[in-house]
Amino acid sequence: TQRRLAKMSKRGADTESKAKKEGFRVWCDGCYDMMHFGHANSLRQAKAMGAYLIVGVHSDEDIRQHKGPPVMNERERYEMVRACKWVDEVVEGAPYVTTLETLDTYNCDFCVHGDDITTTADGKDTYAIVKAAGRYKECKRTQGVSTTDLVGRMLLHSRNVTGSSADADQVGSSEEVTNIGKEAGTKMSTYTKGCTFLPTDRKILQFSDGNEPKKGDRVVYMPGAYDLFHVGHVEALKKARELGDYLIAGVYDDSVSEVFPGEHFPVQSLHERVLSVLACKYVDEVIIGAPYVIPEELLKQFEVNVVVKGKARTGESSGSEQEKDPFVVPKKLGLYAEIDSGCDVTSHVIIERIIANRQQFLVRNQKKEAKEAGVIAAHEKRMAEAAAAAAAAEKK
Repeated sequence: TQRRLAKMSKRGADTESKAKKEGFRVWCDGCYDMMHFGHANSLRQAKAMGAYLIVGVHSDEDIRQHKGPPVMNERERYEMVRACKWVDEVVEGAPYVTTLETLDTYNCDFCVHGDDITTTADGKDTYAIVKAAGRYKECKRTQGVSTTDLVGRMLLHSRNVTGSSADADQVGSSEEVTNIGKEAGTKMSTYTKGCTFLPTDRKILQFSDGNEPKKGDRVVYMPGAYDLFHVGHVEALKKARELGDYLIAGVYDDSVSEVFPGEHFPVQSLHERVLSVLACKYVDEVIIGAPYVIPEELLKQFEVNVVVKGKARTGESSGSEQEKDPFVVPKKLGLYAEIDSGCDVTSHVIIERIIANRQQFLVRNQKKEAKEAGVIAAHEKRMAEAAAAAAAAEKK
């Protein structure tokens, strides 16, 4: 589990402790569409810069105006940000352009954003005002993940799965989907282009608290694939956590997640899914590559009191090992419980939204790509002109 890794490292503790003592109130804002571990990592870094983190989440209306249609609606996005363990407060419908008035209203010392580009519909830097006032700090963007990349993956993934010409027409050509963020003749943005996420022990350590259950704690275990980590997962984990004091989430490895007939998952790799689950405030520990069929040894090792299954789970498993009821042991031991998340959102629903609105998402991502590439080109031109001017001054 990630807890054992966390025990081996105390890196960053002194820096975070100093920031908390200074009592800074930090502001972040964004769309947080399809909230992924890259979003969570930026919020983790922002929280390390202060004692209290307030996150503003833009409305559907503002996002449509400046970027195009979001995949997840505002209520779903608000709840996903609230579930992030580094977030102290969420401001719904936050302004798309960050102003000093917003920072002052929430008594925030400064704003934090990643080292990428965010612009309005007319190409202006949304953080220009707070930057000019010296109330802006940057954190590092997480390489290998973006909402644009995930949308492209889902479209390509769905096209490969369906196989029919009708579905292929709906999803798009392989070349079109692969280059979802790239407009013909346009330089590709370094911020939204797809690249492979490479997991490291450091990243898992950064996301892990390393806390152990206290003596007498009621330990709850809930396994799953947790692909495209979404509000349905969050609601299920929240209800599972209410059944005890310490929640362990078991994340199936990629080979197990692939065998559910009719699901054709996962879209994300094991470590991508693990980081998303680790960022959830309801989860205390994660078993990485959890066995599909729950053995008694696991229940004894982690001293599990309750094993939870969500009622909303889709599909039955297949294959030799997957033909078994994965919960047979906890049922036999009287540890089994079922919960209803009360949420209709599933990984299937998200992919269906993408396919149904394919053309809108293609246009949205192309515009975003072109806008970012334009800003990058303009910045490079200014830098080149400044360097040329400096060189000319030296010659004089």
